[in-house]
Amino acid sequence: MRPIIPKEAPVRKSRYVAALLVALSLTPSLTAQQAGLTVEQVDKWMSDLSNWSRWGKDDQRGTLNLMTPAVAKAALKLVKDGVSVSLAHTIDKVPAPDSPRPIGQAMTLDAAGHAMDQYTIWYHGSVITHIDALCHYSFQGKIYNGFDRSNIKEGVGCPQNGIENQKSGIMTRGILVDMPLLKKVPYLDPGTAVTVADLEAWEKFAGLKIRSGDALFLRTGRWAQRAETGAWNVAANAGGFHASVLPWLKERDVALLGNDAVTDVQPSGVQGSPRPIHQVAIVAMGLPLIDVMDLEAVAKEAAARKRWEFLLTAAAVPVLGGTGFPLNPIATF
Repeated sequence: MRPIIPKEAPVRKSRYVAALLVALSLTPSLTAQQAGLTVEQVDKWMSDLSNWSRWGKDDQRGTLNLMTPAVAKAALKLVKDGVSVSLAHTIDKVPAPDSPRPIGQAMTLDAAGHAMDQYTIWYHGSVITHIDALCHYSFQGKIYNGFDRSNIKEGVGCPQNGIENQKSGIMTRGILVDMPLLKKVPYLDPGTAVTVADLEAWEKFAGLKIRSGDALFLRTGRWAQRAETGAWNVAANAGGFHASVLPWLKERDVALLGNDAVTDVQPSGVQGSPRPIHQVAIVAMGLPLIDVMDLEAVAKEAAARKRWEFLLTAAAVPVLGGTGFPLNPIATF
């Protein structure tokens, strides 16, 4: 199928063609350096990319500090159509290869006519959209900003970096990186690593630049593939960000990161470091992650408008000392 070039002014048309050529070209595979990335280099990034004390020695919000009032006001100006779409997956209640511990729902119907339920939920998995608190991961006995992991007690929670520190919510510019669209495939094969070259190719295609305070979300097409071929163990085999993007994320000052699987490409490709994105982003950079998003609906809305930026709003329930919480992020065009 031949691409349709809009009938616009010659300058705009030439820019569109240039962007289209980028999209149709094959994005370079992992460089030798990326393919040979070691756990030692990842561990070195724990200090090289650290944001500890950047916002004060007592800070527990990390890169959410980059979502300044100016960033929020600019994001509000992105709303043109007033059309909102959820970026969360509707929670399944049956076991599956990617959901060995599905949500439990106990219903109560009382004589007064009330219907009530109690949920039991293991959200740090592969089917429930959730945001990670900054106490979710640790490195060498420390969590973000140098707090001791030993302060975290089972049955009590995290005295520092708990999810309640995100209570004021999220309002910023959201950016969708639709990598299957760029590569002209329905979905990325599990295990496909997305690199800096891919992200910069997407910027050219979409006509935007990822900047400080942005929320950056990667669509791999995981849910499209699941609908076509069935569920599989996403925690062990999924498309996602390669660890080599970490210095680039720090340079761009991305405030929030996520994708439709577990954010890290799986397997990670870094021997001895199964989830390097989680380790460096959460612990060193203070960068919260939104895992297991459902980006199919927003991808359709964005493609229809040829506009992959939107107002992003979200807020986690502030459970004291929580390591995260299920989330329903909203994109508004």
